[in-house]
Amino acid sequence: MSVQPVHRDQAGDGERVPRTIDGIAGALTASRRMEFYRQLGTAPLEQAEAVLRHWWCEAMLDTDPDGDRITVATLDGTLPLASVQSVLARRQARGLPVE
Repeated sequence: MSVQPVHRDQAGDGERVPRTIDGIAGALTASRRMEFYRQLGTAPLEQAEAVLRHWWCEAMLDTDPDGDRITVATLDGTLPLASVQSVLARRQARGLPVE
C-alpha cells in the first residue's frame, strides 16, 4: 500500500482546509456537505473525531489545486508513491499521531 503526500496551502501558513466543522463544510460541495453533516450528526460521540478526520481528508482532496494532475498521473501509473512505513516514520519523527 502507498500514500500521497499532503500539500500545504500556497501561502505556506497552514492547511487549505481548517480542521474545524465549519472549515470542512465550507470546502465541500452542497451535496457532500449534507452527507458530512448527516454522518457527523448521527455518529456516536466516540466516533465523531473519526468522522471529522475522514471528511477533512475528503475536503483536502476536493480542494487540491493539483487534483486534476494527480488524477491523470494516477490513471497513467506515473504518480510517485511513498511506502506506508516511510510515512509513519516521518510522522513519528515529527511527533504526529500514527493511529
